[in-house]
Amino acid sequence: MYEDIKRNKRKTGIIVFTFLLMITLILYYICYMFDISSYVAITIALAFSIISTIATYYNCDKIVLASVHAREATHEEDLQLTNILDALMVASGLEYKPRLYVMESRQPNAFATGRNPQNAIICVTTGLLEKLDYYELEGVIAHELSHIKNYDILLSAVISVMVGFVIMLSDIFTRTMFRSSNRNKDDDNKANGLLLIIGLIFLILSPIISNLIQLAVSRRREYLADSTAIQFTRNPDGLISALKKISSDDSELEVASNSNSYMYIDNPFPKKRVKKRSDLFSTHPSVEERVEALENLK
Repeated sequence: MYEDIKRNKRKTGIIVFTFLLMITLILYYICYMFDISSYVAITIALAFSIISTIATYYNCDKIVLASVHAREATHEEDLQLTNILDALMVASGLEYKPRLYVMESRQPNAFATGRNPQNAIICVTTGLLEKLDYYELEGVIAHELSHIKNYDILLSAVISVMVGFVIMLSDIFTRTMFRSSNRNKDDDNKANGLLLIIGLIFLILSPIISNLIQLAVSRRREYLADSTAIQFTRNPDGLISALKKISSDDSELEVASNSNSYMYIDNPFPKKRVKKRSDLFSTHPSVEERVEALENLK
């Protein structure tokens, strides 16, 4: 487990640097397109990308929560949920208790986010609270606590925010470039053609690169979180039953997006869920594989 925690921290550093480079390059070409000098363009691009990266690191949990319109759970409204977390805190050995949030959705699902265990958040859907029994819900919360303990949350939150940011920048760059090209008929055609090619490359490659980075988080973290959750609950059947219920539910999770889908305990897009054996490009292992792994722990 300690090796996995170290590995996750190293991955976070590499991924943050990769996104920093991508954001810098995109912003540099945007500045260049508006005839800003190279030195000024580089300065603006570096300053903006560094500031945005720091802001992402310290506010990733707030950004993710705002995107899913979640409310903070209360002892009065969500008694069973808060009681389960209190009981699991002892078994998990975590020093800091994560904050609980609830988002409105009929789909049973959950995720954990935050930059470290001291600033961690667990968010569940109303569908999860309604459709799962006590032991199933306990298994899900234990799974999310495992992500917190294993430092998966920082990696997930940083990728979620930065993937969306890079894709947005790429889209803005391409749209602006087309407008600029239409307005300035007398501009150097070679320069416009080069910018057009660069814009299209960024537009095409940004989602692909972002998806590959998401996959770099690896499906292994889900297996690790499942097995760690069983250490907390001593009840594999609860999590097994929860995974089966979640994967078989066809409800839509309206607030989910491609940039944060891998954060959830199971893919929030029912049509994209892997039914049997997962492939190289799956963000989650199939429930069949996860259940088989959990059965082996009995």
